[in-house]
Amino acid sequence: MFGTFKDKKMAKSVEFDTNTITTISIGTVLKGDISTEGDFRIVGKLVGSIRSTGKVVVGQNGVIEGDIYCQNADFSGTIKGNAIVENLLLLKSSVNMTGNIKTKKLSIESGANFNGNCDMSATNSKPSDENKQDQKKS
Repeated sequence: MFGTFKDKKMAKSVEFDTNTITTISIGTVLKGDISTEGDFRIVGKLVGSIRSTGKVVVGQNGVIEGDIYCQNADFSGTIKGNAIVENLLLLKSSVNMTGNIKTKKLSIESGANFNGNCDMSATNSKPSDENKQDQKKS
């Protein structure tokens, strides 16, 4: 009764929609590292790093204590860690971020609190390669 499908329509494989947004809700605390291929919204608390091929949104009540790696990001809450954003990082007026940023594009609203360093060099260039070229010219 439980081991077979009598209707072939039910036997189809399940396809996952990578355009959905996974959310850590208010009142939820998650400890550990997250890796996802979709967008991710945090309005609860994450203690650990997150890697996403999509967009990471930290809502006004959201807290991340760990590093963030993603394509795009929109931060409104509290971040204690580094952020490597391949394309665009938006720091909203309510953000409180302590950590370093590496991104291609950065937008900071008035009132945002950011303490750290920001590197907006090309994401695929390596400082060690640039130093070697400069030494050859001398």
